[in-house]
Amino acid sequence: MKNEIPTHILNHLLNNEDFCRRVVPYLKKEYFEGEHTIVFDLITDFVRDHNKLPTSRVLEIEIKKVSAPDETLTRAYDLIQEISVKSDIDTEYLITESEKWCRDKAIYGAIMNSIQIIDGKNEEQTEGAIPEILQEALGVSFDQAIGHDYINDADSRFDFYNNEEEKIPFDLDLFNKMTKGGLPNKTLNIALAGTGVGKSLFMCHMGANAISEGKNVLYITMEMAEERIAERIDANLMDIPIQQLSELPKNVFDEKIKKIAKGSIGKLIVKQYPTGAAHVGHFRALLNELKLKKNFTPDMIFIDYLNICSSARVKNTSANSYTIIKSIAEELRGLAVEFDLPIMSATQTTRSGFGNTDVGLEDTSESFGLPATADLMFALISTEELEGLNQIMVKQLKNRYNDPTKYKRFVVGIDRAKMKLYDVEESAQDNIMQDMAIPDKPINSFGNNEKSDFSGFTI
Repeated sequence: MKNEIPTHILNHLLNNEDFCRRVVPYLKKEYFEGEHTIVFDLITDFVRDHNKLPTSRVLEIEIKKVSAPDETLTRAYDLIQEISVKSDIDTEYLITESEKWCRDKAIYGAIMNSIQIIDGKNEEQTEGAIPEILQEALGVSFDQAIGHDYINDADSRFDFYNNEEEKIPFDLDLFNKMTKGGLPNKTLNIALAGTGVGKSLFMCHMGANAISEGKNVLYITMEMAEERIAERIDANLMDIPIQQLSELPKNVFDEKIKKIAKGSIGKLIVKQYPTGAAHVGHFRALLNELKLKKNFTPDMIFIDYLNICSSARVKNTSANSYTIIKSIAEELRGLAVEFDLPIMSATQTTRSGFGNTDVGLEDTSESFGLPATADLMFALISTEELEGLNQIMVKQLKNRYNDPTKYKRFVVGIDRAKMKLYDVEESAQDNIMQDMAIPDKPINSFGNNEKSDFSGFTI
């Protein structure tokens, strides 16, 4: 069947207008050979010039204008006769098979082109272009989506409004209200905080909650050891201060692990990479390897943290920090879309952000391109007063899921020993806001947020 695909494609191009209009944009002349190339050119040239399908008689006339060896023209003429009778092969089946055939042809062509580049026979491209050439070939697809028709697709739009979107929920009430129920797939979500405030604690708590709800989690760490991340998850799930984990007898530790495993627990994989040494290409390879070797597909990915990843597109030595961080953010969001899941990561505040209780997007370290790319971004703010109350403040900075003016600021409880966050009483929300009396930043004459002059705070 595979060797017959070119003939079946030409048959449907000649006799099936629906197939022709759906497939022609993705077919390339170089996919065909010999007489098939000639007939393909005749059909597509006629469709382009006349906006309708040719007849076999038209092809018989047009082929006389083609310059080619007599033997090739004879085979092309015979091919026209062969495809003049409409085939009874199912259209949808042939579209699927044609897509596979085109991908195989594209990959073969990419490999041959790569060999020429390596041998120095292609002067226009260097070896650095090979990964992109192969990736483009592997990505060959007959994408039938050509846009949303506002009137004709109104029913599907209504269904979208009323379907419950799949999300990873929080176990913190105000985070769920802020995001309308949790983090949707295909999104990049960022926590902004200073060193020691609780970026990793937040992500470990959220990861522990996700696996407790039966979700599979991949936790990628760029600074702490895999065992240190697992230690924090242990403290959270076992409800034990992290300092006491090393004091547990082996039998007690085993019993607690068994108790956790009896629940509807998901899988957790923790993977460490050297600081600044891994990028989205490594993460994609890891995801494919986990699926192949462990049959593991995550529902959510945590990356601790974004600023110490590297970019797959931009070399760290050849670009400024704005370009690098923006590139990393775009690549991670692309990975979330590709694997249809949410990614949670974190970033540092700027130097001025460390002494500012009213953190804004401009306090994002290194690159404003990060908040421009993220779907959700919030700051974690700690003060001596909040620490005394075992609380941490959350301030929304950007929110594509809900009105960002709702739940603009709120506090959650924090148990640093057990690596846990928890909801606090409603009165705590009112009290902390009244006590701190933090106004929103005024807008200056240049349209920029003015810095608030607060000191003694850690962000």
